[in-house]
Amino acid sequence: MDLILNYLFIFFARVTDVSMATVRMLMIVRGKKYHAAALGFFEVIIYVLALGRVVNSLDNWINLLAYALGFAAGNVVGSIIEGKMAIGTIMVRIVPKNICDDELADKLRSMGFGVTILEGIGKNGPICLLDTTLHRKELPALMNYLKKTDAEAFVTVSDARETRGGYMRRLKKK
Repeated sequence: MDLILNYLFIFFARVTDVSMATVRMLMIVRGKKYHAAALGFFEVIIYVLALGRVVNSLDNWINLLAYALGFAAGNVVGSIIEGKMAIGTIMVRIVPKNICDDELADKLRSMGFGVTILEGIGKNGPICLLDTTLHRKELPALMNYLKKTDAEAFVTVSDARETRGGYMRRLKKK
């Protein structure tokens, strides 16, 4: 029974510390250095405890297996947590299938998105670019609306490390 508890400890310790590492890296990228430092403090304590159990009994290959499986599972769990947290701001550029769709821009504005319309020249002539900056948590609502109204629109999404000024507000609830 003690051996099984040891394997479980190693596995869940790795799941926890690798998940924390994923979130910590997200915090660093988002400029939240103090949050990252706090996570890193606990992450390394958990890591050392798990590693110590493996290194102290290198002849037990099941410890190593639990350690490796915990690492793999921690990557999955960390990615899921990161997706649920959806921290930060993103920039979305929409190129509607129709040439310059003021109606789409107006609808997005009525939903609470700030939209800037840019005109450009594409391969086949004039195009319209709709730029908006929003909170990552609002992306699913935007993408669902675009799927319904212009499924053929070309959409790019990129991270915005820092924003200042302009028009951004929370998405209106239905």
